[in-house]
Amino acid sequence: MPRRIGLLLKRDKPEARDVAAELTPYLLDRGHEVYALVEGGDSAAAKRDALAGVEGLRFVEERDAQGVVELLVVLGGDGTILRGASLVSDSGVPIVGLNLGTLGFLSTAPPEHARDTVQRALDGVLPIEQRLRLRCEVQLASGEVVVRHAANDAVVSQGALARLIELDVTVDEVPITRYRADGLIVATPTGSTAYNLAAGGPIVAPDVNAVVLTPICPHTLTNRPLVLPSTARIAIRLHGAAEHVVLTVDGQWGQRIGQGDTVRLSQGTPPMFLYRGDKGHFAVLREKLRWGE
Repeated sequence: MPRRIGLLLKRDKPEARDVAAELTPYLLDRGHEVYALVEGGDSAAAKRDALAGVEGLRFVEERDAQGVVELLVVLGGDGTILRGASLVSDSGVPIVGLNLGTLGFLSTAPPEHARDTVQRALDGVLPIEQRLRLRCEVQLASGEVVVRHAANDAVVSQGALARLIELDVTVDEVPITRYRADGLIVATPTGSTAYNLAAGGPIVAPDVNAVVLTPICPHTLTNRPLVLPSTARIAIRLHGAAEHVVLTVDGQWGQRIGQGDTVRLSQGTPPMFLYRGDKGHFAVLREKLRWGE
């Protein structure tokens, strides 16, 4: 059973502080250590001040959480869960999501069920899923290599101007096409209900080992979304000169891309371990997307 429990609170969400204040004494009474994850600098001081009245709550900077917490409880929406995944999933730390957002595709339960949900996770009776992650490697023309992981998607797009860009894409070193579009989304099954869905891509069940390439507003209407096996090695290169092209990972991190740079995407390890609620995937889709209404 995990002993050190981390709490990641959605920014500027007073309800998150209230749930943390409820969970902390409950977990302390059962012998757990409870840590609130805080950013560095002035924001860390502000977070500590906001939670100062929660007796027994400890603090750990986000960059150090991976070596401290054994279970991460996220108090927020899907965006906060993705932020949590970027902090702890490299170590295989499982995540419980308590939904304080809107859609909540990834969240396990509402805040009023916080104690029961976390206790079920600790007892090992709450179902857990392995969610595919993408390893996103950027090889810059300078020789520098930057690596991030995506639980949702990696998006190459023209950030500043409404202008087409040209992207050469290969899969397992085999040329696929040259996309002329506003950008390109590479989505995991988890991310298939996010930007990918808004761009006309397919919904992929979370237990399917696949990734989706979805062009954003392609100039050629026959450039349709493409479903690939999760083992595919995808490379994206900018064709021709273009300004303000950015790789965005899970909407949390960005890297400017220019000529001579290469974005390589492959299956990341370990996967994201995510506790799910009692509702099945399609029940969540029916509720959140209002199917049948």
